[in-house]
Parts: sequence; C-alpha cells; structure tokens
Amino acid sequence: MINVELNNQQQELSITEELGTLLRKVVQTTCQIEGYDSVDVSIAFVDNKRIKILNEKYRNISEATDVLSFPMDDEILGDIIISVERASEQAKEYGHSFAREMAYLTVHGTFHLLGYDHYGEEEKELMRRKEERVLGELDITRR
Repeated sequence: MINVELNNQQQELSITEELGTLLRKVVQTTCQIEGYDSVDVSIAFVDNKRIKILNEKYRNISEATDVLSFPMDDEILGDIIISVERASEQAKEYGHSFAREMAYLTVHGTFHLLGYDHYGEEEKELMRRKEERVLGELDITRR
C-alpha cells in the first residue's frame, strides 16, 4: 500500500479534500510506475516564509522555492514540502490551474524522493518525461 500523509501548515490557500485526493493519486501513480507498492510519503503544505527557512537551512539558499524533497529509504520514501504561495504564483505565471501546479510539484518532489535529479540536461530530460507520463496518465493537463 502506498500511504500518503498530508499536513497543512499554512493558512494562505485552502487545501481541499479534492486536491488532497488528487495529490495522493499523483504519488501513488508515480510510485507504482516506478515499481514501488508499499511506501510512505509525507507532503507538508507551507507558506513562502517557512519554505525559505528550510531552503536556507538545508540548501544554503536564502530564498523561497516551490518544492523541497527529503528522501529517507525504500519503505519511508520521505517528505515533500510544497509552498502553496509559490504554487499559486506559478500557476498564474504559467497559465494553468492551481491544482495542476500542485500536482506537478508533487510528482516532481516524488521523483526526487525516488532518486531522480535534474542537474545535467540528460537527467533533466528524463525526469521531465517521467513527470509528464504520470500527469498524462492522470489526465492532468495544462488547461
């Protein structure tokens, strides 16, 4: 069983039950495609102030970011931290829904938990293809 715990630590934007269900499906689909059938993942929703603190503490970058991932092991994959403020800003900037942006950040964070990265062009291209496959399977488009 792929267990996804959600933890809303912000008051900026509402995390609806429908959105929570979608994000759980994103993690579950990603893990299943990658061959995992029994893992735990935690997703925390924070504001820009909190993610900036975490980004500075763990990456030495003193600015807010959209998503951070903290991998653990093969049973407890780890934690994903999403700035809902940043997600909302990016959804407007990219011209798609808040739900689509949250789904993208969730799949992106999940792939980081699974060991993928995007430092080189090849890695970046592979990760993007995998992300788009998951979003496509769930019919999460840019509309």
